[in-house]
Amino acid sequence: AFESLLELYEARANYKEFCIPMCILPATISNNVPGTDHSLGADTSLNAIVETCDRIKQSASGTKRRVFIIETMGGYCGYLATVGGLAAGADTVYIYEEPFDIRDLQANVEHLTQKMKTSIQRGLVLRNENCNENFTTDFIYQLYSEEGRGVFDCRKNILGHMQQGGAPSPFDRNFGTKVAAKAIQWITRTLKESYKQGRVFTNSEDTACLLGMRRRAMLFQPVVQLREETDFVHRIPKEQWWLKLRPLMKILAKYKTSYDVSDAGQLEHVTRVRPKESDTAAAI
Repeated sequence: AFESLLELYEARANYKEFCIPMCILPATISNNVPGTDHSLGADTSLNAIVETCDRIKQSASGTKRRVFIIETMGGYCGYLATVGGLAAGADTVYIYEEPFDIRDLQANVEHLTQKMKTSIQRGLVLRNENCNENFTTDFIYQLYSEEGRGVFDCRKNILGHMQQGGAPSPFDRNFGTKVAAKAIQWITRTLKESYKQGRVFTNSEDTACLLGMRRRAMLFQPVVQLREETDFVHRIPKEQWWLKLRPLMKILAKYKTSYDVSDAGQLEHVTRVRPKESDTAAAI
C-alpha cells in the first residue's frame, strides 16, 4: 500500500485526478511499514504468538530436556519473532536483519546443551519465516535433533496463519480508532484548504502522507520523504527501533558472552528545568 501511494503521488504530474489529499494508515501484522513504530494488527498477532509459545512451554513442563523450534510470520521483518521471543523467554531468535551462520547455530546448540544441566530443562527457539534461504525451519530442526542427541530432543511448530485474524487486542482497537479519527480530520482540513474555484487541486508533498506513530506522537509524513528510509526489495524499513532489544534476549537467556547495550536515552517526559545553583542560593 505504501508503494502504491508513492506511485499515485508521482502520477500527479500526468493525471490531475490524483491531485487530491491522500493519506495511508499502516495496517500489517509484520510491522514493516516505514515511518511508524507500530502498525495495526501487529499487536494482535504478537499476542497470538506469545499465547501459543506459552502453551507449548506449559505442555513441556512435564517433559524434561526438550527444545521447541517455532516458525513465525513477518516476511523479511523480524519484529514478530524478536518481540515475541523476548516476551516468551526464547533462548534464541533467528531473523533476516541479523545475519547468522553455522557457527552461530553451533553456539546456540552448545548453550542449550549446558542449559539442560540446570533446573530449567527445556528450550525455545523462534525463527522468522524468511530469515535465511538455506537455514530453513526443517534444517534447524534436524541440526538441533542431531547435535542434541542423547542430551535433548526437538519438536517443531509452524504457526502459519493462526497468527492472523481473531479478535483484535485492546491496543489495536484503540490505535485504530485514534489513527482513523486523526486521518479524517486531516483529510477534511486539507480538502477545505485546497478547494478553489469549485474544485479540489493540490500537488504538494505534504498532501500525500503516511500517518504513523513515532514514539508517542502521531505524525503525518510525506511518502516522498520516506522513500529513502525504505528497502523496497525486502519491504522493510532500513532502520528499525526494535533491533535494540535483541541483546536483552541473550542476557535473559544467560549466554556467556559480552554485550554492548549502550544507547543514549532521553527522558522526554521531563519538561521541568531545574533551577541553577545561584538561583537556589538567592532564594534561600
